[in-house]
Amino acid sequence: MSAIEQHFMATADAVGFAQRDIQQVLGQLQGWLAGLVQSLDNGRLGCAGLSSTHTLAQLAHGINAGLDDSKLDWAEQWAALRPAQSLAQSFEGKVMLLVFGKFNAGKSSLCNFLADRFHAQGHRVQYFHLEGGQLRETDERFHEGATETTARLQGVCLGEKLVLLDTPGLHSVTDENAALTQRFLDSADAVLWLTSSTSPGQVQELDELARELHRGKPLLPIVTRSDFVEEDEIDGAIVTCLRNKTEANRALQEADVLARAAGKLRMLEVDPAQLKAVVSVSAYMARHQEHDGDALAEAGVDRLYSALLEIVVPALAYKQRKPAEILLHHLDEQVLGRLQTRTLVALAELAQSLQSEIDSMPAHQARLVQMAWREVIPELPTLLEQHAEQRDVEAVCAELALMTITAFERQGKRQLKDYVLPVACSAHIALPVGVAYEIAAQAGAEVEDDDAAVGYERLYSSLSHAVRELLTEVSGKAVVACGKALEQLSAAVAHQQQVVFAYERQLKEIRRALHADDKQN
Repeated sequence: MSAIEQHFMATADAVGFAQRDIQQVLGQLQGWLAGLVQSLDNGRLGCAGLSSTHTLAQLAHGINAGLDDSKLDWAEQWAALRPAQSLAQSFEGKVMLLVFGKFNAGKSSLCNFLADRFHAQGHRVQYFHLEGGQLRETDERFHEGATETTARLQGVCLGEKLVLLDTPGLHSVTDENAALTQRFLDSADAVLWLTSSTSPGQVQELDELARELHRGKPLLPIVTRSDFVEEDEIDGAIVTCLRNKTEANRALQEADVLARAAGKLRMLEVDPAQLKAVVSVSAYMARHQEHDGDALAEAGVDRLYSALLEIVVPALAYKQRKPAEILLHHLDEQVLGRLQTRTLVALAELAQSLQSEIDSMPAHQARLVQMAWREVIPELPTLLEQHAEQRDVEAVCAELALMTITAFERQGKRQLKDYVLPVACSAHIALPVGVAYEIAAQAGAEVEDDDAAVGYERLYSSLSHAVRELLTEVSGKAVVACGKALEQLSAAVAHQQQVVFAYERQLKEIRRALHADDKQN
């Protein structure tokens, strides 16, 4: 037993737990969620002026329905964290270290080795696993293998105050195992990231590390299996032997892991300073050599003990604020995260579609005028012929107004079929008839003193122009009504976006204050 090992175990057993009042922070977080839900409810997207078949209305209704579903999901997801919260409460007086890494990283081997060392020095060691949401104590050690062997969350209590949680690997062979790992991440007070020296610091693992660092947990990278095979001659025979890597080799590998990890974290906008110094260890060499001080030191165990002691202080700080952190993570990752990745994306798509529709309104109006005008004008010669003898321009205008009203309403239903048009839109078409009458009467009067054919052409041209102007005016009122409906929905979309942005800023401020208070304490 080395002096460092003795000091480590004694210090671990003597860890004290100070209390911190986090009720105010919990109240702020709960108020944040209540305020968010109320603001989203108050800003539900309305579709007044749009028919239910309009693509924009369907998108808006989909967003409203998605928010309703999200609120139910938030409650279910929070309830799903209860086993993790219960697990944390079961070890309230202990420091919980999550052993974190892909399969075949040597997690079970390292846990078993540390358990053996504690047991050899007379400290209590108790293995357990989670079964049916309950903790079950067991005498069974962690199974060690070259493939994924951890199918359930398991752990071991080392002495009085230290707990190691061994979980299915991040890149487990089954989705169920990987999901189980994520579910219990919140239970731990610090994280040991194990990465094998055969392929250390895999980039795909660092994405998950960034998530843990965002959560404010201290993290210790450990390079495992820090040994190599070499050939030696014993009694004239060539045999293969496992040796510890040299200090120089370990230092290079540790520096490489730290540098690449820091670079990746910078890409993920995480402060690389949150990473603890990398340590290398060979549990195999420590286990299979004589357990004296020199053997443990050569295998890297003494450095591991020192690193574990250094991580205990920030782990205790995290433990004090853990209830607030758990709720904060739920609100950030599940509630706000879903709003950012789903709702905001849907709102942005709707906003873009709305703007495109607003921009196309002049084209809708032009087509409406053109189609209605083409429907009316072919009937104008017949209408003029019917009233040729009486030269009753007033009757021509009255019938023409009625034909224009009918054509406008028919084409309006086609061209603006996805809108609910006010009844007053078509009624206004009768107002400009007096202007048309004056134009037509003037043209008709010219027939008295001029060539009849010329007068007819002027009358036809004047009435044709009047019809277009009438259609332009009334279609303009219809398009304005449609535009108002689009603008109202657009304003509601912008409001919902601002709600999410505002509550995102509020949550960041609560997190900043929580961690700032921790630094002061």
